[in-house]
Amino acid sequence: MASTSSRALRLLSLLQTHRHWSGPELADRLGVSERTLRRDVERLRELGYPVGAARGTDGGYQLAPGAVLPPLLLDDEEAVALAVGVGDAAQSGIAGMEEASLRALTKVVRVLPPRLRTRVDALRAMTLSAVVSGPVVAAGVLTAVAQACRDGERLRFAYTARGSAPTEREVEPHRVVALGGRWYLVAYDLGRHDWRSFRLDRLTEPTAIGTRFRPRLLPAEDAVAFVQAASGAPAPYTVEVLVHAPSSRVRQVVGSWGTIEPLDQDNCRLTMTSTSLDWPTQALGNVGAEFEVLGPPEFAAHVQEWGARFIRATRAPA
Repeated sequence: MASTSSRALRLLSLLQTHRHWSGPELADRLGVSERTLRRDVERLRELGYPVGAARGTDGGYQLAPGAVLPPLLLDDEEAVALAVGVGDAAQSGIAGMEEASLRALTKVVRVLPPRLRTRVDALRAMTLSAVVSGPVVAAGVLTAVAQACRDGERLRFAYTARGSAPTEREVEPHRVVALGGRWYLVAYDLGRHDWRSFRLDRLTEPTAIGTRFRPRLLPAEDAVAFVQAASGAPAPYTVEVLVHAPSSRVRQVVGSWGTIEPLDQDNCRLTMTSTSLDWPTQALGNVGAEFEVLGPPEFAAHVQEWGARFIRATRAPA
């Protein structure tokens, strides 16, 4: 069952459609008892949301017209997280997200206290993001697919695989995965009786058909691992190295591309995650300090191979 706070947000989202909900229908959508629903409604009222309730055959709940959000209260870390998250959304590869993200952040910044507003504005002004070079996904496609995953409803859509004619698919959606600049749907394909991953940029007209299903067991550790195996994307390496140099010196070279743990004044532990072993090797070379490879074995072998190649390059010709 969802936590009380996340369930309250879901309840508010449903009520903000400005439609009338019967108690049993609303409780069913939230997956709770009507008694729990009444407590959640009371919690929203305590937060300032005017939720109306009516008894009897036609009774139910509805958010009063003109209801607005209460004052937004964020601490420093939450404000920074919001700015970074919206910035990432702008570079997400979803059609229209750059402008929508800017509008959303502008609205939120207006209701922040002046001190936090200044910090968020500074972060926005001084941060640059790489432009996404992958295919663009329609926002409507992404939201329709994600909602079907959340609600456990079968999904029907048109799909065009590479080099193939368009086909119609009916699936039991599991999860949406963002990987390598692309968006994927992991789902059980009812027509092919097997699990599949579908690129969302090749998927059109997604329609939830209203049929609920019992979740199946995914034949992978998680949805990300399934997409990696299905797409042939290499699994990332987690490289751990003991660097005999101050953490400040290592941070100047590696920046935010690694996690640096100071051990003492002259030593630190560096952890880097990459699908290629070349980048961590080059980064350590740029640090210009002695280091010891703690793992994995593949990285130790990779460094040895690089070292042998450089030594051969310095030998005088016979």
